[in-house]
Amino acid sequence: MVARVVLPMEPFEISVLVVGGFVAGIINTMAGGGSLITVPLLVALGLPGTLANGTNRIGVLLQSAVGAVRFRAEGVSGFRDSVPVLLPLTIGSVIGAVVVSRLTDAAFERMFGIVMLALLVPVLRSTVAKKDGRVVEPWSASVSTAVFFAIGIYGGAVQAGVGILLVLALARSGYDLVKANSIKVVVVAVFTAAAVVVFVAQRQVVWLPAVILAAATSLGATLGARLAVQGGERVIRPVLVVSVIALAGKMLGMY
Repeated sequence: MVARVVLPMEPFEISVLVVGGFVAGIINTMAGGGSLITVPLLVALGLPGTLANGTNRIGVLLQSAVGAVRFRAEGVSGFRDSVPVLLPLTIGSVIGAVVVSRLTDAAFERMFGIVMLALLVPVLRSTVAKKDGRVVEPWSASVSTAVFFAIGIYGGAVQAGVGILLVLALARSGYDLVKANSIKVVVVAVFTAAAVVVFVAQRQVVWLPAVILAAATSLGATLGARLAVQGGERVIRPVLVVSVIALAGKMLGMY
């Protein structure tokens, strides 16, 4: 499929993309699920689902890189702790990107709905466990590798909601929400870079909205990292809850 160039974009369309990207950058940096804003915005601009999915990855890549640098500048670096999960996530991401890049728009949209529905179960189970104060046994090394490999496949294929999965998985591994987010943005930047290569090779990136979105989400990531570190779990938790609710609403077809 050949990515068409959307030119010119109306000032209103650019403004909406900038505002939506900025908000998504904050949400993605503090929790996840910002692509539930940006992908529909790109579709509203006239991009088919597969092109919107590929174009969105440029913003995700840049905002994650910026977020990783900003977390480190704020004194919470996730670079070292990201190493154990990078390999399974990256391999899974490439597989997911290759699979989804070969689907038709209709097939992609069906897969998107099915995967999002499947994502609801672990999100709700993890949220309830934390609320009840139950202690969950840590995963073994093999289970942890399998979990992050599966998250990589999902992230490479769909992206939307992968941050929530990562935060929950990292929290399950013993990290607080601030540290989990600092690790998350590092690994998302790495495995998204691998996925972007596939989408660019398949010509599924439309560059004008991609660049606009990348700039806006990066600004949001800068603010999101500062809010996360300074506010701690007290600020992150409500954002995470809202993201989970929004994700559930999308999966249930409420909007």
